[in-house]
Amino acid sequence: MNEIGRASCLIVDDEAPLRQVLMHLMRGDGFECYEAANGRDALDFLETHRVTLMISDIRMPRVDGIELLREIRARYPDTAVIMITAVADVDVAVKCLAIGAMDYLTKPFHLEEVRARVSQALERRRLVMENRDYQERLEERVEAQARRLEEQFLTGIQSLAEALEVKDPYTRGHSIRVSHYSSVIARTLRLDDEMIWQVELGGHVHDIGKIGVREAVLNKQGPLTAEEYEHIMIHPVVGWRILAPLLGDAPIALNIVRSHHERLDGKGVPDGLRGRAVPLEARIAAAADAIDAMTSGRPYRGAELTLEGAVEEIIKHGGVQFDPDVVEAVTTAASSGTLALIPRATKPLLTP
Repeated sequence: MNEIGRASCLIVDDEAPLRQVLMHLMRGDGFECYEAANGRDALDFLETHRVTLMISDIRMPRVDGIELLREIRARYPDTAVIMITAVADVDVAVKCLAIGAMDYLTKPFHLEEVRARVSQALERRRLVMENRDYQERLEERVEAQARRLEEQFLTGIQSLAEALEVKDPYTRGHSIRVSHYSSVIARTLRLDDEMIWQVELGGHVHDIGKIGVREAVLNKQGPLTAEEYEHIMIHPVVGWRILAPLLGDAPIALNIVRSHHERLDGKGVPDGLRGRAVPLEARIAAAADAIDAMTSGRPYRGAELTLEGAVEEIIKHGGVQFDPDVVEAVTTAASSGTLALIPRATKPLLTP
């Protein structure tokens, strides 16, 4: 494409004398001028040249001015267009302006009137282009700032997770494993990318509320008393309260934090939700959490199960504790090898 250096103008009219008059006028005002006898010739010219301004007649052979205007707006939106016709028809003028002409002149016209209309059209073109450039730059800045905020947010979440790991040795690696298993189940259920990402995030922070649990309870050897179990099960609500201000734009992840200990039969905590009232993402995380709990050593329980043993337990409690659809996804992923135990020492890592 030949980018014309200075302001340029294409005059399109099937009357040669009128083209010459307009070209003389525009050259006198500093424009580099070109001419075309009809819309077809104009489009052919524009295939290899860009112009600042086009002044076009409406009634022309081959491609008329209306069709030419439509093509210009679609293909060369930065070109300012002024339409000229010998017919003083308001409907035609309105149609041209609606399609995207910046002004409309009726023959015969005074040359000073042409100058004034050209000046106005170019000023409008300048403002439109400046506004578009501003919007593009603004969008880029907003996008860059959003990325920075997301990075800061994830760093903050990571810090919370690491603080919990210091307090509770069991949790070290547990959250990232739950995040991974939840992601595998969500992908097996063919959920969309945004939900999968939020499920991963929710899995990573689902136990943040244990920061509010007494260390003596977290690290107790042997079975918990009823009071100790009730105390440790405050962590979904504690975590939800901590993260609600941070996860306002990630409600799916927040649902996991609050509801990953809900059960299908309504006997879970903290809200006693039943069946489909338990958010799908929480039903997924509940199964993932159970898989890691059963395959990991716990202070109050004996040896861990194999993955196969954990899956059998998930199946056994399907329809009561776990969602049957999630149970099916777990068995499908396990049998295909997609769901496999990951090393205990895996360092937590969040990626947007």
